[in-house]
Amino acid sequence: MERGILFITLRVAFSLVALPLAASAGTGIQNLAPGSSTVYRPQWGEHVAGREEDVQTPPIYRSPLAVQVIPRDISRSSIPVVSTGSTFFACWGSVGAATGYRLDVSQQSSFSSYVDGYRDLDVGDMTGRVVTGLRPRTTYYYRVRAYNAAGTSADSQVMVGATASGAGLIINAAFDSTITTNPNSVVIQSMITQAVSIFENLFSDPITVSILFRYSTSRPDGSPLSGFLAISRWVFYPIPWNTYIGALQADATSGNDTTANASLPATALSTNVNPSSANGRAIGLNTPPAMAANGNVGTGPDFIYDGIVTLNSSVPFQFTRPVNSSYYDAQLSTEHEIDEVLGLGSHLNLGGSDLRPQDLFSWSTSGTRNLTSSGTRYFSIDSGSTDIVDFNQDPSRDFGDWLSPPCPQPFPHVQNAFVCAGRSSDVSAGSLEGISLDVIGYNLATPAPTGSATLVNISTRMRVLTGDNVLIGGFVVSGTAPKQVLVRAIGPTLANFGVPNPLQDPVLDLHNANTSIALNDDWQTDPNSGQIPTNLRPGDSRESAILITLQPGSYTAIVSGKNGTSGVGLVEVYSMDNASSSQLTNVSTRGLVQTGDFVMIGGFVSSAPDGSAAQLLIRAIGPSLAQFGITNVLADPTLRLVDGNGVTVAFDDNWRDTQEAAIQATGNPPQSDLESAILATLSPGGYTALVSGANGGTGVGLIEVFKLQ
Repeated sequence: MERGILFITLRVAFSLVALPLAASAGTGIQNLAPGSSTVYRPQWGEHVAGREEDVQTPPIYRSPLAVQVIPRDISRSSIPVVSTGSTFFACWGSVGAATGYRLDVSQQSSFSSYVDGYRDLDVGDMTGRVVTGLRPRTTYYYRVRAYNAAGTSADSQVMVGATASGAGLIINAAFDSTITTNPNSVVIQSMITQAVSIFENLFSDPITVSILFRYSTSRPDGSPLSGFLAISRWVFYPIPWNTYIGALQADATSGNDTTANASLPATALSTNVNPSSANGRAIGLNTPPAMAANGNVGTGPDFIYDGIVTLNSSVPFQFTRPVNSSYYDAQLSTEHEIDEVLGLGSHLNLGGSDLRPQDLFSWSTSGTRNLTSSGTRYFSIDSGSTDIVDFNQDPSRDFGDWLSPPCPQPFPHVQNAFVCAGRSSDVSAGSLEGISLDVIGYNLATPAPTGSATLVNISTRMRVLTGDNVLIGGFVVSGTAPKQVLVRAIGPTLANFGVPNPLQDPVLDLHNANTSIALNDDWQTDPNSGQIPTNLRPGDSRESAILITLQPGSYTAIVSGKNGTSGVGLVEVYSMDNASSSQLTNVSTRGLVQTGDFVMIGGFVSSAPDGSAAQLLIRAIGPSLAQFGITNVLADPTLRLVDGNGVTVAFDDNWRDTQEAAIQATGNPPQSDLESAILATLSPGGYTALVSGANGGTGVGLIEVFKLQ
C-alpha cells in the first residue's frame, strides 16, 4: 500500500442456502509420474445447495432486478482492493468515450514480459478486474488502454498491485466466462476473493488449491441447476485406511487435533477413506488436482482444478452486507462450497461404505459412533462426550451439513443444511467449520504475539466542506519525550488514484488545545519543508505539510479548502523519529459522513521491529456527538476494518452485538448502543477503517483508533 493512500473495501457476498445433496461419484484415471510417490485414482463428488422448503421460491427470471443493482461504472473507492495469495484487484478510472479497455499485467514496470493471459486482454467496459493465477508475496504492474470504434488510446500510467502473503494456504481462484462477461463481473469477482481471503488467513498449510468459479443456471457439464442456489463439484481420492489415518495423525498441530486423534478407532471402519484432493495434500498425500472445466476428472493439461463452484445466476443473491431480508447472502454460499472442495462432507451422500474424513467424528452418544442416516448423529472430537453440533439427517439435504432450525435461524452457520434469506455468517478459527477443517487436516495459522508495536502513520480521507463540516483530525503523542511528526493535507494528487472531486487547494491548521501552533497553505512555504524526506513530499505544490517537533499531548489538524472550496481531502500524520520513547497512541477524525465515494475513511500503519502485534480499539461515533452541540449527527454508524490487502478483518454495526464484554473492559466503550466498535489484535502493516451510515444514512461522525498495548 502506498503510504498516504487509503485503500477501501466494499464487503461483497454471495449466499448459500438449503442444501439438498446429490453426491454421485465419477471415476478417474490413475496417474503415476516417473519417480513420484503413489498417486491415487481420482473420482468426483457433487454438493448441491438449496433453500428451506417453507421459504417462498422467487420467480426465476433475468430482469435487472433479479440481482442487486450495481453501477456499471464502479470507481476505485466503491470496490474492494482485495488481494489473495494468487490474485490482486486491478482498477482504473473511467474514460468518458470508451466502450472498453485492454489490460496488460507484468512483473516488470518496463513490461518486458507479461503474465500469461494478461497481454492486451480485452476486459470489456469494466473499470476493474481481478488478476488471477499469480505468485504469492509478489508485486505486479499493470496498465490499460481505452478503446472505442474510433481506435485505441495510448497506455495509461503504470499502476501497482501485489498479492498477499497469506498464512500458507493459497486458493487459486479462476473465473470462467459466465463471470468475466457478466455486467456485475467486478463485484462478483471481488466477493469471491473476499471469501477466499478468509481461508487463506485461517490456515497455514503450504499448498495451493485451485477452484474454478462460475455464475450460471447450469452445471459445468451443461445440465440445469433446477432451483438450487449453488453447487460444487470436487475431486476425491480413495486412500487405504492405514495410509490416511497415519498421515492425519502425523499432521496434528493443534489441541483440537490431539483431542480428535485420540478418538480415532483402533481398527479400520472402512477399506478406504475418501478425502478431497485438497484435503489429501493438506496432510501430505499425493492427491493432485484432477478436474477439467466441464467437471470431468482425468489427467493432462486440462485437469487443473480441485473443484468447481457454481452460483445459480437466477437466484436473488446480494453481493453486499448487511443482506436485505429478501436476498440470499452470496458470500456465505461461496464459503460453504469452498468448505466442500476443501473436504467437508459425509460418505452418506457418495454411496458405498468408504468413509469421508468428517465421518471419523460422527457420534450418537458418548462412546458410540453413528455412521448411518438413522437416529441422532452429531459432530464430536472427544469420542462423543461433547455434542458440538448435530448433523443433518434429512435425505433431501446434505448429510455432511449441520442440522438447521427453521427460518429465521438464530445461528446461521456457514454449513447449515439450509440457510435463510437475509442471514450471514463466515468461517473462522472458532466456528464449527473452522474446527471441522482443523481436525480433518488443515493447520490453523498462529496469530502474531503482542509486543512493542507502535502507530507510525495515521490518516483520514473524506469530503471536506465548510463551517462545521471541514475535516478535523486529532492525534495524541504519549510519553515524556518530544516527538517529530509530519502532518500533511492532500487534495489534487488524489485524482491520480481515481478519487473523484479532490480538494483543489487544501489549507492545514495545526492546533494544541484551542491554540493554532502552525498554519500552512502550499507545503513548500513551510519553514521546514527542505527537511521533509523526498518520498513524503506532497505531489502537488498546492498541498500542505507541516514538519514539527511536538511535546506529549493532544493535537488537532484542521483541513479546509482555500477560499471556502470543497472536495475530497486527506489528512495524514507520520511519526518521523520512531526511536523516540514517545508514540502516537490514538487518532480521531470528525466530519460529514456521506455515501459512496464520500464515506469516512481512516487509515493507520502499525510497525514493530520484532514483528509483534498491536491491540487496538477502533470506534465509529455518531449519536453521542449531540451532547457537544453538534447537529446533524450520524444516527447509526457502521464500521469496517480492512487490512493492507483490502481484506475485511472485521465489521460492526452496534458495538454490543459481538464484543460487548471485551470492549467494556477497555474502559472506552461507546456511549450509544447504535455506535460501533472493533477490538482487534493486528500484525504490523497498513489498515483502513471505513465509517458509513446504516441503510445509507448521513451525518456528522467521528472515527477513533486507540492503541491499547
